[in-house]
Amino acid sequence: MRIIIDVMSGDHAPDEIIRGASMAAHEFDVDITIVGNREIIRRVAFVNDIDISHLTIEHAKSVIDMEDSPMEVVRGKRDSSMSVGLHMLAAGKGDAFVSAGNTGALVTGATLIVRRIKGIQRAGIATVLPFPVPVLLMDSGANLNVTSEHLEQFAFMGAKYMEKTYGIDRPRVGLLNNGTEYNKGTPLRVEAYALLKEQKRLNFIGNVEGKEVPFNVCDVLVTDGFVGNIFLKLTEGMGKFMLHTLKDVFHTNLMVYLSAATMKGQIARMKKQFDASEHGGAPLLGISKPVIKAHGNSDAMAIQNAVFQAMTFVSTGINDDIASFAAEQEAERYRHNVEAQMDAMYEAGEGREAPVEEEGEEDPIPTPSPKDKKRQLRAMKKAKKEQKKKKHSL
Repeated sequence: MRIIIDVMSGDHAPDEIIRGASMAAHEFDVDITIVGNREIIRRVAFVNDIDISHLTIEHAKSVIDMEDSPMEVVRGKRDSSMSVGLHMLAAGKGDAFVSAGNTGALVTGATLIVRRIKGIQRAGIATVLPFPVPVLLMDSGANLNVTSEHLEQFAFMGAKYMEKTYGIDRPRVGLLNNGTEYNKGTPLRVEAYALLKEQKRLNFIGNVEGKEVPFNVCDVLVTDGFVGNIFLKLTEGMGKFMLHTLKDVFHTNLMVYLSAATMKGQIARMKKQFDASEHGGAPLLGISKPVIKAHGNSDAMAIQNAVFQAMTFVSTGINDDIASFAAEQEAERYRHNVEAQMDAMYEAGEGREAPVEEEGEEDPIPTPSPKDKKRQLRAMKKAKKEQKKKKHSL
């Protein structure tokens, strides 16, 4: 298995990304290709004492910056580390791609270069939320505007990911909304609720309010990328706020500080739970080959975990199940459209069936064939000419 890593993108690139790639190559049985400026990579590795002897370097001249337009990855900066890495993945020179770079550019590049799975309308970012029981948020930032069908596909892809990677049998799927009643929310959410309710392949539990998400009510939380990204950032912010508040409380006085020392292990576990680097990154579900979006501020450990996540994605064959679902959904959509057209034709009188004749009964008014119609027309014209000749002779 070969994992491709963009080492030039991210807040701590390239040193921390290169270090993480080196750690992953030592820790896991995997081949790793790092993409970036060859001279910079070698210099950074030498200065920071990072062993890159077991890594393959693919040269890329430029870098996609956080301020760049998403389309730069396929237009202005085709020689960037992100673009080169995605083209390598599309060409079969690797099994998965990892980047901590510009989210919009990564989603755009993955969609246009690697391509979506046939039948999948939108790829989505699937982020595991840092709760005691993991919850997958889908979509967490790729799509600002969606349809109810997009949300239905997000639900299935998210459920399949949790089933394959976390071993959850029939993951519970919830729709993020401002109330639990079926008629709550915008028209989009009401329509999505109806679609998900009818989807027999999903364990849909209904609408879920934001305040209930941390308390093990669902395994997959479905929403659009705009709401999802706000929810994700708020969750991460609240986690940091709680830890800082707890730290301030422990420094109130000496007695409290000494009490905190007895809970050092529990506090460390709590801090680890809210640490984004523990989950590595978020997969772009719906892309034909595994693409992992690592957190923008990823350190070496986060990159190592992202590599492990990419390896798990490849080995579980999630995309094969998503492709099967997309094909079945496409066939269902086609049958539905054909039936709708037939019903419309029937109502307009164009598709009414002829009455069924009794056995042995002849049609009292046989329908003439096209040849018969032409023959009758010629006979009528001939008869008219003969009538005109008789009138002239008189």
